[in-house]
Amino acid sequence: MGVFEKLSQRRARMQKKRILEKKKLSAHDEKKILSRKLTWHYVLLGMLFFVTTFYLLLISLQPVQYQLRAGQIAPENITSPRMIIDTHTTENLRREAAEEITSVYRTDSAVFNEVKNDIEKFFEKLYQVKQEEEALREQLNQMEDNHLGITDVHLQAFLQAPEERLNSVENYLYEIAAQGMNSGIKVAELQEEKSEIRDFFNSLTELDEPLKESAIAVINATIRPNQFMDVESTEQLREEAREAITPVVIRRGDILAEQGERISVDTFVIMKELGLIESEFRPDARLYSGISSVILLIMAIMTGYIWLFHPEYFYKTKRILLLVIIMLLVLISAKPIGVLTIYLIPIATGAMLLTLLLEARLALIANAVLSILIAIMAGNDLMILVMGLTGGTVAVLSMINTKQRGKIFFSGLMVGISNVIIITSFGLIGNHQTLHVLQDAGMGLFNGILCAILAIGTLPFWEYSFSILTSVKLIELSNPSHPLLKQLLMEAPGTYHHSIVVGNLAEAAVNEIGGDGLLVRVGAFYHDIGKVKRPYFFKENQFTSENPHDKLAPSLSALIITGHVKDGIEIGEKNKLPNEILAFIKEHHGTTLAAYFYHKAQSECEDPKTIDEMMYRYPGPIPQTRETAILMLADSAEAAVRSLESPNRDKIEQVIKKIIQSKLEDGQLEDSQLTLTELKDIRQVFAKMLAGIMHERIKYPEMDIKELKGRK
Repeated sequence: MGVFEKLSQRRARMQKKRILEKKKLSAHDEKKILSRKLTWHYVLLGMLFFVTTFYLLLISLQPVQYQLRAGQIAPENITSPRMIIDTHTTENLRREAAEEITSVYRTDSAVFNEVKNDIEKFFEKLYQVKQEEEALREQLNQMEDNHLGITDVHLQAFLQAPEERLNSVENYLYEIAAQGMNSGIKVAELQEEKSEIRDFFNSLTELDEPLKESAIAVINATIRPNQFMDVESTEQLREEAREAITPVVIRRGDILAEQGERISVDTFVIMKELGLIESEFRPDARLYSGISSVILLIMAIMTGYIWLFHPEYFYKTKRILLLVIIMLLVLISAKPIGVLTIYLIPIATGAMLLTLLLEARLALIANAVLSILIAIMAGNDLMILVMGLTGGTVAVLSMINTKQRGKIFFSGLMVGISNVIIITSFGLIGNHQTLHVLQDAGMGLFNGILCAILAIGTLPFWEYSFSILTSVKLIELSNPSHPLLKQLLMEAPGTYHHSIVVGNLAEAAVNEIGGDGLLVRVGAFYHDIGKVKRPYFFKENQFTSENPHDKLAPSLSALIITGHVKDGIEIGEKNKLPNEILAFIKEHHGTTLAAYFYHKAQSECEDPKTIDEMMYRYPGPIPQTRETAILMLADSAEAAVRSLESPNRDKIEQVIKKIIQSKLEDGQLEDSQLTLTELKDIRQVFAKMLAGIMHERIKYPEMDIKELKGRK
């Protein structure tokens, strides 16, 4: 190899490397742009879900407002929308409890000693003056400055009285003071106590009237209150009495004012606090923050679940949009239907549709979210929450692997039975009236049937609008009475039979490695649908020895043969086949070479190098999934084995191995994600099934029917 040739090759390699790097950079930029677009899409979807759900919860939880004033008549029974403490009534009860507490008094023992000392001091001086035997006037002058302030009239009576009478009066005074002070005398009771003392002295017969009045004057001058209110202890007891009063709670649903009742001032104040008065409306920050917190938590949980278990959904905006729309529609329907009866809210419809359209586990999460939100909308109704959770779970479990629309109705019936059990159980626990329980249970049963009807009726819309292929749709497409399959059978019977055999081969292989067997079988039924345009140009439909390709140029024959892919796509799109089925039509040949016509062209051409290989290759793309790759292998294996003379197990295995190896070397399986272990399993399944299909048959001897009849 010369220097120039080496430089030329090196230049070509460098150029190829730059092209690849440019493609990688371009792909990276495209991915970044796509990521930005998807981010905005999900932001908008998140805002749509948040705003709609927030509004639905708000109008459900926000109370009805009235244009009323105190003194007006209630137009209907006005109930409390939430729990609130009746502060006015509570405060009145606390005030009454505090007023019922009697004041605490403490007795001052020193007061009695002071009273006793005053009496003793007075009589000591009186006895002293009386013993001096002076003139009465002189005695009065000496007693005039007594500390009790007793007047001359009463002093004269004491001075003129015999000493034994004075001793008797003194004893009476001590006894009365001791008795009154021991029982305690309050400030408010002092006058009453003095009146009782006066009555006591007036009842005495051994004392004359002047002496009685003098004794009363002394006791009135000395006796005084000895019980005083303990303010601190009294206030403590009153505070304890206030705290002992339980706050009066108005619970949700309690009647504030009955229809026709006049609104009192207290009721009007409570209605203002609850936001029931229209002109007094104030934004309820607690309600808004509570609703927002619930919705954001739910969105975070669902986002986290999808991120962990279905990250591919983040590149499929339609799937997330479908999830959001179905959930919102269920929530929106809950509001008007709940006005009639909460037992008809079709929560399980969302679970049914999401199980069929997306995935069972995601359907369970969505159903739990819907049950919680609708229970909140219904006023934190526990029974709705339990009924929604159990009904939705029953729907999901009974819908797994559903392949017929009739099973959806069965699932709805199971949901209805579940609802009946839950409603009856709550009725028994709550000791509700039997008639009401039976009516509600009937609604619950109808709810399940309604959910099935809604799921069956709307499923085609979701399938078509979001291009989702469900197992139910696949079963319908596999029905031999489908127009395209009937056309294939009538116009290209050989191709139809080939498609059936290839479908069985591919389904068995996919099931062996854990793929979607139903999808690959249905894809196989339609993969050669393009051959109905020119059926006799394909060997399996040629029932005579004449081959039209013998009269055509190899390039034209190759164009016809490879063109059945393009024709199949056109027919499939015209008949609205799902994209997943169209992928089998596009990819079942990949970019393989129509080798027979390519070699024929080379043999007929003087310079084989002038033949453009790309003209003899299928348009592709190469298989992008395991299912389409397995269909490619099954298609090639069935055709190759059918061409064998005297096929046996060994020959079949060798042919299949050669086909798989050739597809690998040609790069047809690069994007299929099939592993070498899986290819080995696929080869064994193909060999086993094709050996059974191509087995040798016993050659029956010819018999003369007439001769057999003659022997009878």
